[in-house]
Amino acid sequence: MAEEQIRVEHLPFTVKVVHNDHELDQAVSVRHAAYARHVPLMAEKLVVPEPTDYEDGSVVLLAQSKLDGSPMGTMRIATNRHKKLSIQQSVELPLWMEDAALAEATRLGVADGRTGRVVKTVLFKAFFNYCQVNHIDWMVIAARSPLDRQYDQLLFADLYPELGYIPMRHGGNIPHRVLAFDVASAQERWAAARHPLFDFIFRTRHPDIDVKSGRRTFGAEAAQLGGSPFGAGLRM
Repeated sequence: MAEEQIRVEHLPFTVKVVHNDHELDQAVSVRHAAYARHVPLMAEKLVVPEPTDYEDGSVVLLAQSKLDGSPMGTMRIATNRHKKLSIQQSVELPLWMEDAALAEATRLGVADGRTGRVVKTVLFKAFFNYCQVNHIDWMVIAARSPLDRQYDQLLFADLYPELGYIPMRHGGNIPHRVLAFDVASAQERWAAARHPLFDFIFRTRHPDIDVKSGRRTFGAEAAQLGGSPFGAGLRM
């Protein structure tokens, strides 16, 4: 069998893990702007970093324009290796997930318009890559309507189809569906479904996506919010 060809594609922006206060402020600015468009009441609480942004086992991704360094998108990823996921404040996950390595994506925010849709897709790939290199079994998200349909298209499974939309404490008590994605079987499932993003995710290398955690050098605000000023998320 011929070796699978992997092409290299460069993006007009980078996606990386936030490492300092300035980068986190950029992520928070685009997070707030995105929520202000769709969930204005929640946006009022998202003008500054949250304690979870600083916690061990949690990283914030930032998409930045190569042209001028402006923030274009963000997502926070938190694992269950140090504490329960935020989603578990509102719902008990299935028993078969009890011993699994989980990662939850929250606080997704992208620039408005067509560019934002591209950034959102790249952030999903960054989330998936992060889970691959950190040996995560399941990606977990809570999605409100109509954003949940996007995750249906990505082949996430509804953990509680009989319950429908469940109010989420960390989501302003807005009803969300709880969805999960099996990391190990993703390539096989996407190939079988002939998913339109298969080549983008599995056959394209994007050097502009860097999900390494490394050393994070946050200042005094991290300590005030209960986090470590030198938190490191997960190391690779």
